Parts: sequence; structure tokens; C-alpha cells
Amino acid sequence: MLAAAVPGPRPAERLTHRIALRRHRRTKMIATLGPSSATVEIIERLFRAGADVFRLNFSHGSHEDHAARILMIREVETKVGRPIGILADVQGPKLRVGRFGGGRVHLQTGKTFRLDLNPTPGDALRVQLPHPEIIEAAQIGTSLLLDDGKLRLRVTHKRPDHLETEILVGGPLSDRKGVNVPDVILPIPALTEKDRIDLAFVLDLGIEYIGLSFVQRPEDVAEAKAIAAGRAWIMVKMEKPQAVENLDAILALTDCVMVARGDLGVECPPEEVPLIQKRIVRAARALGKPVVVATQMLESMITAPSPTRAEASDVATAVFDGADAVMLSAETAAGQFPYEAVNMMDRIIARVEQDSDWRAQTDARRPAPEHSSSGAIATAARQVADTIGAEAIATFSSTGSTTLRVARERPASPILGLTPSEATARRMAVIWGVHPLVVSEIHSMTEMVARACRAAQAEGFCKSGEEVVVTAGVPFGTPGSTNALRVAVVK
Repeated sequence: MLAAAVPGPRPAERLTHRIALRRHRRTKMIATLGPSSATVEIIERLFRAGADVFRLNFSHGSHEDHAARILMIREVETKVGRPIGILADVQGPKLRVGRFGGGRVHLQTGKTFRLDLNPTPGDALRVQLPHPEIIEAAQIGTSLLLDDGKLRLRVTHKRPDHLETEILVGGPLSDRKGVNVPDVILPIPALTEKDRIDLAFVLDLGIEYIGLSFVQRPEDVAEAKAIAAGRAWIMVKMEKPQAVENLDAILALTDCVMVARGDLGVECPPEEVPLIQKRIVRAARALGKPVVVATQMLESMITAPSPTRAEASDVATAVFDGADAVMLSAETAAGQFPYEAVNMMDRIIARVEQDSDWRAQTDARRPAPEHSSSGAIATAARQVADTIGAEAIATFSSTGSTTLRVARERPASPILGLTPSEATARRMAVIWGVHPLVVSEIHSMTEMVARACRAAQAEGFCKSGEEVVVTAGVPFGTPGSTNALRVAVVK
């Protein structure tokens, strides 16, 4: 019922009755919606300030809440005439301890503490661990982290129904606090029954990306892709050490990836997180798959109108590393200054990309060309554009594959992503340097070149007499083929 209520403007409407709105930066931005950004007016303001994709966090809110926000985003999309991506971030398994008799205890360093299956309210000596999978998978010496890593336990004895642990780092512990087990692969699927229900609901509403939590193995990605069945891109959240160990196999299957530094920072030593971030970004870039850096980027702006200098540097580092997008979480979902946070992130990205060192580092970190004809054409498009100083590279793609290949090259020229598919245009919203645009079907090379020139001029990328590099797959509409390259002069 709600799916039919999420229409978008038709392709013809996007090219005619609108004013061109383009970003003057390449790195994209994701903003999370929540209580602080729950109206059409605020969503539009955040989009105009710089948000390219909006995230819906399915750890909070009802289906009705999320459906209403999707409708609001599509209303803004129609008004501004630009494709907007939507990321549905499913909750995944939440591992938690049970409840305490007084709601709270203090665990003393050096003492013992039991985790068991008994649902009786706990005390300073024991508490329920309602996850037999953890008890089964744990071994002597396994570390257990409680309350986002504030407390640390080590398993000393194991029985079928409980674990005896030594408290290595104590402190206060209250009801239902989270449990992290960094040392072992848990026999727990990434998708819970709640996640499956959420996905069945949201996929019918037409979203672009699924944020997949708790990924440990490639099989977790394959399961989500089977459920999505091509209706949305899978964005794996790298937040488990086991996922980092299986990075190459996971990246081979996923459509895009997020460096989710929240749980990753709990389960990995803090000094490892920056190196893991760089490794994931580098590996994703080599494969030409969009990569997002997320969590605590402008955390202080939840309660303050400006960030710390360290936070500004954190955003800049992600931009220098070549991330496709950076993300705001609580800053825009529950913070006091959602507009200021988006505006600040936009300013930081734009300033970094104006720096000559950014361009030099971007060129120096470009991965080797793909060993395929499609990869060679994408590399040639970037080289030709650089040589002639083209104002834009126009890509025609029904699935986004041609556009992804060109974006992998990180060209100096902006990328105009032309597609007859509204879903593909929205998915392009997360891809580095791409200005997505829905156009009608084309049937010849001559028509393709003419359409690219008209679109580049209408969108404000070039003027009469300037040059545009055009690339596509021929025959048109054939997914995965990039085999045509032209240089056109705008008339």
C-alpha cells in the first residue's frame, strides 16, 4: 500500500522543469534522519546544504516512521529535481546481557563473574547471557567486552550452560548493555528475523542501499544479496575483526562498503582502526566499489554548533584517502545542530578538494587499470579528459557499471552520470564525483553524443565550444560493457 505512494518524477520532468543544482565537490555525504530531521522542510534544507544520501536507522523507529521519511525524501527529490539515495541500515544481531536485580551493579576488577542462561535478575556475581551461541563459541582465554568496551572480561572456565570469567577491567554495568566478542567467529547470521521483516517492508518502497550489520563471512553478504534480488545495492558495514580478516572475499561480493568505526573501534585496538580504515578504502577503490567512512566524524556537533579541530581533520583524512562518501549519524539524527553539521562537513570536503596536495595524492593513489577492455576504456576516458582539459566526462549506463569504472579513475573532470533508470541514478548518488541525471533511452552513437552535450550544458558543466568526453557500452542497454569513447564539442 505504501509502496505505491512513493513516486518520483518521470525522466522528462527531471530534464525540463527544474533549475540545475550541482555540488562543487567530489566526495559525497550521507546524513542520518531521526527526531532532529523529521520534516520535509528540514530534509530539504539538509539536502541543499550538502547531503546526497539519507540514512534510515532501523535500530530505531517504526515501519510507519520510516515509510513517512521515505515519502518526505521523495517529495524533496521531486522539488529539487535531483536523484537522492536512501540507505536502509538494518539492525543486525544485538548481543546483550540480561537484567540486574537493582538495574545496575558494579563489577570489581580482579573478581570473578558468571555469564549464564538463567533468566533470573543478576547481581555482582552473575547475570544472564541470553546467547547460547556465545557460550558455545567461547574458549578459555576468550575476551568479552561489555558496554561498548568499557568493561573487559576473560573466560577462565567453560560449561555447557555458563562461562566463568575474570574481570580484567571493572566498572558500573546496567541492564541490557551490549556484549562484544572480538576473538571468535560467532555462529550467528548477520540477518535476524527482525531484519528480514524490515527488508521485506523497505525493499518494496524503493530504496537504494541496504546497510548490512554484523557481517563476519562472505556467506552473510550472499544471503543479503539473495534477499535484495537486485532491488538495492548491499552496503556491508565493516565492524567486526572477522570481516576485516575476510576483507577480499567480502568485497568481491558486496556492492559497496562502509567503514563502521563504532563497533570496529570496540573490538579492535584503537591504534589499529586508522590502519584498517585505510586498508578498506584502498581495497574498495581498487575494485571500483563505493566506500563510505562513518561514525563519530563530527560527534561534538551533537551538542555544539562547531566541531573540534580533530574532527575536522578526521573528515579531511577520509577525503584525502579517496573515500566515496563520509557519513553523519547522531549529528543529524538526534543532534541539536543538524543543518550546521551538514554545512560544516560540506565546507571541510570542499576546502580539502581545493588543495593542490589533494589532487596530487588522488593521482598518486590511483589503482592500476583493470585488465579488461571496459577498464581500459575508462582509463582512456580519464586520460583523454586530462589531456584536452575536458569540462566533463559523460557516462551512459543502465546499471551504473560504466559510471563506476570512470569514478574508479578519480578524474579531474566532473562525471555526468546519465542513465534511463531512476533507480540507477539514485544509486549513483553515493559514487565519488558523479552528478547523476535521468534521461530517456538512446538508440545511436550520434544521439548519445548530442544528448551528453545538451545535458552537460544544461547542468552548468560547460559552455558552447568546450569539450566533453563521452563513454558508454554499445549496444546500449547491455549491462557491464564499456566499449565506446568519443570526444564532443558542445555547440
